[in-house]
Amino acid sequence: MTLEQFKQVWAKAAVKTAENEKNYSALDAAAGGDGDHGEAIVAATKALAAAQGTDFKSLLSDMVSHLESDVSGSTSSLYGTLFEGMADFVDAGVVELDAQGVADMFAAGLEELGFATQAKVGDKTFMDALIPAIEALKAHAAEGEAAMFAAAAAAAKAGSDATAKMQARFGRARNLGERSIGPIDAGSASNADIWSCFVAP
Repeated sequence: MTLEQFKQVWAKAAVKTAENEKNYSALDAAAGGDGDHGEAIVAATKALAAAQGTDFKSLLSDMVSHLESDVSGSTSSLYGTLFEGMADFVDAGVVELDAQGVADMFAAGLEELGFATQAKVGDKTFMDALIPAIEALKAHAAEGEAAMFAAAAAAAKAGSDATAKMQARFGRARNLGERSIGPIDAGSASNADIWSCFVAP
């Protein structure tokens, strides 16, 4: 994956999330949240798409800066932590990564995110999409970039869909107890849509 291709993914993600903004917010409200996830993830992906850099490290660092300066709330904080871990992992001057390099970069971001949230698969959060996606990256990296991203997108979608049967354990939704079961988690839905942007049309 080249630096330009990585940038294009986030341009696509900004469009994709904007198209589904109302759906994300409806899911958020249905599960007991405050109904603003659509607005939050659209703002976050727009900030990520606006970032600039001459290599992966500077681009990822600028992504974090844009999230911190342009967006508020837990969504931007969590994604910011993910990208901060990715930026710390990659060496300066790198403008292209092979499949294994991409998988390792995202895995480093996930490790950093683990220090910021205790949420795991099964807790009905965006981690139900993110963790399976990154695990799929690692498991399928040897098959090449196209296969790896296809596997990650499929894993994220399956993980998100599975949240419909889960009881929320984080955020405002956890206050509903068993009543949070039913709707798909909004954060996982938007994250799954983002992973679909890594798959070539």
